[in-house]
Amino acid sequence: MSKTDLVGIKFKREGKIYYFSAAGIPLQNGDHVIVETDHGMVFGTVAASGEAVPARGRGGTHKPILRKATDDDLQTQAENQVLEREARRFCLEKIKQRSLPMKIVDVEYLFDRSKVVFYFTAENRVDFRELIKDLVQRFKTRIELRQIGARQEARMIKGLGICGREVCCATLLHNLDRVSVKMAKEQSMSLNPEKISGLCGRLMCCLAFEYETYLGMKKDMPKCGKYVQIDNNRAKVLRQSVLKGQITVEMENGEERTLKVEDI
Repeated sequence: MSKTDLVGIKFKREGKIYYFSAAGIPLQNGDHVIVETDHGMVFGTVAASGEAVPARGRGGTHKPILRKATDDDLQTQAENQVLEREARRFCLEKIKQRSLPMKIVDVEYLFDRSKVVFYFTAENRVDFRELIKDLVQRFKTRIELRQIGARQEARMIKGLGICGREVCCATLLHNLDRVSVKMAKEQSMSLNPEKISGLCGRLMCCLAFEYETYLGMKKDMPKCGKYVQIDNNRAKVLRQSVLKGQITVEMENGEERTLKVEDI
């Protein structure tokens, strides 16, 4: 299969990208399409095509796109969004009536209305068997209650991070990669949980997103605590300023100096 025949599809604006064969259909970013997934028929939007499809998306086999969305498909999708809002209101009422310790985050109708998925968060396991009965009786279709984590909730709800921009998980990040404290250390971040945690209460996604860039920029920088030669004198590296390409050193006489790495 030609790599130019592959397209990346998002089913939600803030969601993960999945890869499909264009099956000869001319497509470009922003086009709406109908695809068949393991869970049923889904309405999606082209988010990557041709050369923009990364190498990781080209491996394995790919299901073909069924068709480019028609005017009727767009109308159906709009109707589904109305049904999703109705399903959310009904579910919230039943959760309140039954005093269930859970919070509905989002509701998704499959394109062909063969199933409704309710995304929720909860501190512990919830016995929602009676709620399922309420939903099946009301909507006369398959019902799935899917528990999600704090990071997935933040992606769906969105909001502004401490940088003043909309959270990365809802905009530029397609996959929620693992984030570790080591990544914060490598970027010389404060290890104060309030400063390195996102709206979800977990480590900020941008720590993982920028990690490899920091490693590359630090590759030729002497590490903190190491000694370097400055004007024929030994100097101890105190701090690194990775983005500026500078280090701060302490000379033998106690003087602190800030130098460009290429000048050492």
